[in-house]
Amino acid sequence: MKILIAGAGSVGRSIARELISHGHHVTLMDRAPDAMRIASVPEADWQLADACDPGSLADAGAGDCDVVVSATGDDKVNLVVSLLAKTEYGVPRTVARVNNPKNEWLFDDTWGVDVAVSTPRIMTALVEEAVSVGSLVPVFTFHQSGAIMHELTLPDDSPVIGELVSDVELPPHTVLAAILRDYRPIRPGRDDRFERGDELLFLTARAGEAALSEVPAIFTTIDEPVAEPDVNAEGGAAELA
Repeated sequence: MKILIAGAGSVGRSIARELISHGHHVTLMDRAPDAMRIASVPEADWQLADACDPGSLADAGAGDCDVVVSATGDDKVNLVVSLLAKTEYGVPRTVARVNNPKNEWLFDDTWGVDVAVSTPRIMTALVEEAVSVGSLVPVFTFHQSGAIMHELTLPDDSPVIGELVSDVELPPHTVLAAILRDYRPIRPGRDDRFERGDELLFLTARAGEAALSEVPAIFTTIDEPVAEPDVNAEGGAAELA
């Protein structure tokens, strides 16, 4: 793929190195002369220009790109670049970095953003995932479709341990996408059973967001046994305390 990255800071350069190692053609673009550390990513094409300028984007080849990544440290810049890439050059895919979580609500298709990546949000999710057992932890939101990915680690006393995956009913619009077990991802099948310590990854469509609160109860609530009524000598049921 041909990829343009706006913002040649440490984040942009790291993304560029990874993409180049996977065989993609990458252009790094930044308006600051001190960001032109060409020797750090010599395989990339470098452009000293303002990515918020439509002409500069055209000169950098935005019209031929498969993906434009807005990776600057300024949320306003990332939004403008995404909007220009989508509306002016019809870039199929835009990815934008969110620096301030308070601005997340802006990063949607209104501003031309297909995928928003919030580092603070991801780090928070990783911390919660590391310490939370039995709780539903948000991992990622797909802004184009509105789908949400959540993680839940089964507690040792989960009522579904040993149960068939196919026997556990989930709320509407929610599916079990994968089971992480012994550091391996498993595609859940009808004959698979839940085991202690399983990490479950769920995908929920936008329409099912209201029912997400039902998920933890399914995997953590143990039904209390119903007390059997005592039967007296006359065969009647004794009054329950």
